[in-house]
Amino acid sequence: MTPPTPFTWAALGLLGLAGVFFSWSYRRYRPYGRAGVLTWLQSLVLMTPWFISLTVFALGLRLNLAVILALSIGSFGGYIYLGKLIRREEAALPLPKGQPLPTAPVQEPEEPDLLPIPEEDLQKIRGIFGIDTFFATETIPYQEGAIFRGNLRAEADLAFAQLSQKLTASCGETYRLFLVEGAEDRPVVVILPRRNDPQPMTWPQKNLALVLLVATIATTLEASAALLGFDFFSEWRRFPEVLPWALAVAAILAAHEIGHRLLAQKYQIRLSWPFFLPTWQIGSFGAITRFESLLPHRAALFDISLAGPALGGLVSLLFLAIGLVLSHPGAGLQIPGQYFQASILVGLLAKSILGAELEQSVIAIHPLVILGWLGLVINALNLLPAGQLDGGRIVQAIYGRKIARRATVGTLIILGIVALVNTVNSLPLYWAVVILFLQRELERPSLNELTEPDDARAGWGLFALFLMLMTLIPLSPGLALRLGIGG
Repeated sequence: MTPPTPFTWAALGLLGLAGVFFSWSYRRYRPYGRAGVLTWLQSLVLMTPWFISLTVFALGLRLNLAVILALSIGSFGGYIYLGKLIRREEAALPLPKGQPLPTAPVQEPEEPDLLPIPEEDLQKIRGIFGIDTFFATETIPYQEGAIFRGNLRAEADLAFAQLSQKLTASCGETYRLFLVEGAEDRPVVVILPRRNDPQPMTWPQKNLALVLLVATIATTLEASAALLGFDFFSEWRRFPEVLPWALAVAAILAAHEIGHRLLAQKYQIRLSWPFFLPTWQIGSFGAITRFESLLPHRAALFDISLAGPALGGLVSLLFLAIGLVLSHPGAGLQIPGQYFQASILVGLLAKSILGAELEQSVIAIHPLVILGWLGLVINALNLLPAGQLDGGRIVQAIYGRKIARRATVGTLIILGIVALVNTVNSLPLYWAVVILFLQRELERPSLNELTEPDDARAGWGLFALFLMLMTLIPLSPGLALRLGIGG
């Protein structure tokens, strides 16, 4: 009998973690009744192809294309069907469309933890509405606040500013006002206590961030040493050789985080410490950063989300271009020319700089080419239009929560198909798991969720998503042959 491989143990361990996660999530959603159970089933259906695939791979077997497509189509169909059932349930509840289920379980009437707005405050809040801003016609209790249905009588920006000013004048800094889209695609006002605002990181979370940072430093040193052809932990005395390349990787990661924080500072938004994602292959796949403040509007969400991959991508592109210019027959790395077919963007840029040299079967390149290329891949992966990744936040900011949710499902399905068809490259599987377990939920609504970003932002967002595709999609063999890339 063949002994278990490390992949087998990893797959079985992942399945075990998935079982624990879904047991915990079921207990969390069960108090919300039928809608909560349907939401839990929707997550389970979406991950069923992964459970089956990991189990099969752990047993050393392989699925054919027909089974892969059947699993993907069945999962997608089940997700859509359950989504319709959830919307029917939500239509009977006073929940704004696209909002997540309450973050605290529904309590028994005799032991309430969620206290409604005091009647005195509620009367003051009703007084902020008027025929020139938002004419409220119905008040519905919601969590520790209330939902006000009615008719928007002014531009969303103007109405939000005036209502917020009146709320502060009437009740001080006790409550937050949200202007969002309701269950019938009509604007509603949601009032919640400020104590429900996002909270700063706890010390256990900070400790986890530090542990991941140390792990990322270790994997970055090992990946840099591998780039130079040796194992760092076996030959750690060669640290001075590794340091420049490790710093180059760190510069790419730092540029991404600095981009986020510069724009967050502009809007006075607090960000959590970055939770880096270490990997032995390239050092790190970037970091997960949470918002610790409520966003004022969707334009702020767009700007902060785009700034990270924009600055990180520019630094990576600079490294790539410098590396290509410094490449010559005596350069340090020898790679097959076909490697440049793995990315449309990198292949075209290499062709413009290296020219006919790219037609050779083996090409000598400067190590900065690999570092810049990997940096582009890191930033492109963070631009995948899914959940709380930068790309998912960009789609949510431009097109709204409904389109962002569909884009997340579509991205997971595409990653699943690619991972199951191309078993050599584990990158799609890795990112699918990251999205499913850590990043699949959409970003919380902005205070003013109705006002859309301007056309310039929409154009930049589409351009960023286009560059993401150009970075991750390989050249077809026929096109690569016509361009003279890879022999």
